[in-house]
Amino acid sequence: MDFINWSAIVLKFLSRIRALRIVIGALLGLAMASGAAVAAEKGGVLNLIVQPEPISLNPGINRLGPATFVGYKIYDTLVAYDQKDLSPQPRLATSWNVSSDGLTYTFKLREGVTWHDGQPFTSKDVAFSFGEYLPAQHARSRDLRAEIDRIETPDDLTVVFVFKSPYPAFIRSLNVPIEPAHKYVGVTDFRNAPANAEFIGTGPFKFAEWKKGSLIRLVRNESYWDKGKPYLDEIVFQVIPDANSRAIAFETGNVDVLRAGDVESFDVARLAALDGVKIREDGWEYLQPVGYIHLNNRNPVLSNIKVRQAITQAIDRDFIINTIFAGFGKPINGPFSSQSIFKDTAVETVYPYDPQRAAQLLDEAGFKPDTNGIRFEVRLVPLPYGELWSRQAEYLREALGAVGIKVDIVSTDVAGWAKRLTTFDYDLAQNFVYTTADPAIGISYGYKTVTGDNAGTTGGNVNGYSNREVDALLDQAAHEPDQDKRKQLYSKVQQIISREVPLVWTHDIVFPTLHRAKVHDLIVSALGTDDNFASAWIEK
Repeated sequence: MDFINWSAIVLKFLSRIRALRIVIGALLGLAMASGAAVAAEKGGVLNLIVQPEPISLNPGINRLGPATFVGYKIYDTLVAYDQKDLSPQPRLATSWNVSSDGLTYTFKLREGVTWHDGQPFTSKDVAFSFGEYLPAQHARSRDLRAEIDRIETPDDLTVVFVFKSPYPAFIRSLNVPIEPAHKYVGVTDFRNAPANAEFIGTGPFKFAEWKKGSLIRLVRNESYWDKGKPYLDEIVFQVIPDANSRAIAFETGNVDVLRAGDVESFDVARLAALDGVKIREDGWEYLQPVGYIHLNNRNPVLSNIKVRQAITQAIDRDFIINTIFAGFGKPINGPFSSQSIFKDTAVETVYPYDPQRAAQLLDEAGFKPDTNGIRFEVRLVPLPYGELWSRQAEYLREALGAVGIKVDIVSTDVAGWAKRLTTFDYDLAQNFVYTTADPAIGISYGYKTVTGDNAGTTGGNVNGYSNREVDALLDQAAHEPDQDKRKQLYSKVQQIISREVPLVWTHDIVFPTLHRAKVHDLIVSALGTDDNFASAWIEK
């Protein structure tokens, strides 16, 4: 069987890619070095792109990237996180205290905060959000709620979380929206409640209009708790159908900011070199995104570890990083982001790109090619986030086809993609996942055993992977208060999971952000552009 030498193809691109990266590095250095303090100016409209168009603007309903990008300007959180050390910073909570046994967290809330409809924000909203609303929507919140024994509200400005056992990840679990309890009185079906579409938050911006297929407009919350903020009059998120049009919108000044995926990766360096444009790669310290190719372990073929190893070795992940993502990424061989303090590369099993070995493994697994050279057929569901992911899907089809795996690309919209993954109605699927600052949040729910036909959640264990030893280690590590012991436990987790390859980790994603030099303080926390933009301002 003939194998396509993708590595040779990569070499043709590398010199150009390296040159682009040098340009970007220089521009990034200039952007970071030009931080002279200037007084913030009030007013102006910040024009952004959101793509694809979100399903909802309420991040309590939908936690996919487009929804959180828009939604966290409307809905505030208890705390923010510092870029340097991920320490929590006051937002709706002004202070917090943890008991010596690690079981009780007491938060003092900000006085005088109101919802966008004028109702007062109180501890009841926090208790409702963590105790009822969010667990009804998301696996991560359900897992967190299961750790909590009770939530107390001794007064309107105090909320107390009492845990069943120590759970050190809690302080890093607070980047979730606080929802208005008064809008859900008497409601039992939180997912389909009419209030979900009203977008009432406490954030610096209020929902103004949503012209489907065109734009989403937010306006300044004049009653925001942080006096003098926000500085911007409005934020407009434009919905633009294709990458080329989005690039033109930025070039012509109709758009002020580009996030990763808004334009083709190969266009980033060209746009970054325009006059009055800055580029930066920070702002992902909390989210720690990792690229995935999900493998449905419930498929009898993909449940075979040799098949999963073969798929991993048939894919040239350096090609994905250097060519498809234009160098914006780092190699990865396990579930933890390189930004994680728990990352342990020493214990990871590395499956290098080796299509010959992949073919051998498939032979050993009993999947010999037929007269047409086909061993078996799989369905690949691409991530519906634009041309970048379509290009990767096409590469995967060719790379796996070269070792005898026929790939049928089954394209769908965001809602269809999510439904397929969460009901295990797929074989392979693209994704990138926010692994977050603590493994008990972003790793446990992605690899712990789930049951049932519809037990997954977007970004969670939609692979159907199950290893009882991993389950036990994740549980133990989540409740271990000693940091060094946690690291040891998570090292064992990485050792097992990287060996068993329940999915393919394509790369540690590096997401660049381009913006006009006139836009200041766009990224001020570890949540980057997903943060609330209360501090962002435009120089006149």
